Amino acid sequence: MLTHPTIDQLRALSLDGMADAFIELETQDTSRDLSHAEWLALLLDREAARRSTRRFETRLRAARLRHGQASIEDVDYRASRKLDKALFQQLATCRWIADKRNLLVTGPCGIGKSWLACALAQKACRDGYSVHYARAPRLFADLELSHGDGRFARLFRTLTKADLLILDDWGPDRLSANQRRDLMEIVEDRYGAGSTLITSQLTTDTWHEVIGEPTFADAILDRLVHNAYRLALDGPSIRKMRAEEKAAAPDTEVAAITPAKPAKGGRK
Repeated sequence: MLTHPTIDQLRALSLDGMADAFIELETQDTSRDLSHAEWLALLLDREAARRSTRRFETRLRAARLRHGQASIEDVDYRASRKLDKALFQQLATCRWIADKRNLLVTGPCGIGKSWLACALAQKACRDGYSVHYARAPRLFADLELSHGDGRFARLFRTLTKADLLILDDWGPDRLSANQRRDLMEIVEDRYGAGSTLITSQLTTDTWHEVIGEPTFADAILDRLVHNAYRLALDGPSIRKMRAEEKAAAPDTEVAAITPAKPAKGGRK
């Protein structure tokens, strides 16, 4: 059998997954017992898996998550932050994204809101959904600039067409008139067409004041809140606790490897 020409043809056709599987099967004695149909099935499975992985990696890069390595498998449910485990595991199925519903994550600084949001976003990328992540203060600044340099239409499409839009660190600054209008246009276009995840240190009952103008606030919150799941976190700062544990670790290690001083009069 002409092995090398076959592999070259697979590479030329961008069937790298099949080419890699072909090479592996050629080196395995057990593969000789496989039928042609079984060989082909294994090659196709490897190619499908490789393409799926590439699409996931492309979606993850496009999302530009703050915590790109966050994943639902690494969520610490033992942390003292009042995380509803049953609800979070339900959210991890991404059904809420398929249903075009929203998610509001609130809690004090350092509790892990952004990390949990990115973990859900990474799972969404795995499940084939497009994601766009943005810190709210930076996004509003970028929207303001885009009105003047001609980028607004393109940025607006990016924000409204993603299956999941994450607005991280909402508040506490009061929105300006332009920011209110931009946010209203974004949530209006996304309503019923995509899911929005918002993290904030502020409880949702204070968001009306952050938006400012009552008419805009009512319209925006009506589209964001009424069909949203909520994760209300509370507890001490996990970031601060882990920083303190990390700072204390070297002292512990030094104590563990430093021999104890002999007692006075004892052996040296």
